[in-house]
Amino acid sequence: MSESSTQPSASANEPVGEPVAARMPSAEGAEFKGELPSAYDIPLAKILPTSPRLFSENKWQEAFTRLRAEDPVHFNETESAGRFWSVTRYEDIKRVDTDWKNFSSANGITLGFPVDAELPPGALSLSTFIAMDPPVHDAQRKTVAGSVAPTNLAKMEGLIRERTCNVLDSLPEAETFDWVETVSVELTTMMLATLFDFPFEDRRKLTRWSDITFAVPQPGGIIETVDQRRDELLECLQYFQRLKQERIENPGSDLVSMLAHGKDTKDQPAMEFLGNLLLLIVGGNDTTRNTMSGSVYSLNKFPQQYDKLIANPSLIPNMVAEVIRWQTPLAYMRRTATRDIELGGQQMKKGDQVLMWYASGNRDDTVFDNPNELDIERPNARQHLSFGFGLHRCMGNRLAELQLRILWEEILARFERIEVQAEPERTFSSFVNGYTHLPVKVRRKA
Repeated sequence: MSESSTQPSASANEPVGEPVAARMPSAEGAEFKGELPSAYDIPLAKILPTSPRLFSENKWQEAFTRLRAEDPVHFNETESAGRFWSVTRYEDIKRVDTDWKNFSSANGITLGFPVDAELPPGALSLSTFIAMDPPVHDAQRKTVAGSVAPTNLAKMEGLIRERTCNVLDSLPEAETFDWVETVSVELTTMMLATLFDFPFEDRRKLTRWSDITFAVPQPGGIIETVDQRRDELLECLQYFQRLKQERIENPGSDLVSMLAHGKDTKDQPAMEFLGNLLLLIVGGNDTTRNTMSGSVYSLNKFPQQYDKLIANPSLIPNMVAEVIRWQTPLAYMRRTATRDIELGGQQMKKGDQVLMWYASGNRDDTVFDNPNELDIERPNARQHLSFGFGLHRCMGNRLAELQLRILWEEILARFERIEVQAEPERTFSSFVNGYTHLPVKVRRKA
């Protein structure tokens, strides 16, 4: 690989990770020592929704409740990110998400640097089709969309069920273990390996690359420096370039083959190829695995709902939709204003970053009754925002629902309960709303 293909560029579509959180103490919530204060004990203008501590300590709900009520299109400005707005109400989020002409994806999907700003040393210049607008977005998405078409999902259902049964049958009884690592990570990583036709013995590399893509660098964290992320992601690129060359010569029906032979993707530059790979890896891993963990946690948090599910397994499909709403595995997506525009009574400027807080919209009480409660019979559960709207709606949403449905069908078939033993440890990120550890015990049926 030539050196020029790995150098940062000021014209990047998507600087990987959460650079604001990595570089700015305020974005990490480090200005508060000890306990985070209540969102009602600080000035409204000082609320910074992008603080990873709000999510890693599971204290984000109060901040967004206040913002929805008092400042639903909320402004922040930091040295490294520049100007950005947090859109927190359901209808405003839908408006932004479905208007790609005024709110473009072309400058990235996570909070980054001001448009035209120079990237810092160590940041890769990546491009992904989710960070593009039509017509380029549509052509590249179409290249890989067939992998999760209904006919392919029907073919995969038996394999998903077989693997799910094998994992659940191997769980220890009357012994505490980590649900995240043992079940959620294992099932989603096996699925990813199948979609990519990735060497099965190396499948945990996919987990690692997914984890580091949006990790906030910190001492003792998933990654400690931006340089470490860059080096590991370049290893990912090298690995997949080798697979791509193999699939050029011997194509299959996997995602790598689709990218290698698609007329709109086969000649992609290295950083665009890597960007699309990481999009597919994270999209197929982080979201489903954190909802798998969230389903166990939420049903324990609301045990009457667990009782309903045990008594009536036909509620599983609606329960899946409700957990996806309640969990919201990706907390937000970013757009960039393409012109000066008004939203929710606020005047945005061309180039401003606009964060659509799906996690907040999914707790909007003008749309969902008692939104902080899990209600597996909720009649409008499927109206959640977690998959997005418009042309960027999650491509793998049906696959995610299929995996979760099968998981719970097999759980109810063999376990009396899955019992959470302690509060989970959560991801240090304001983008990935997830779990790193969830201690549980299982009670098998007689």
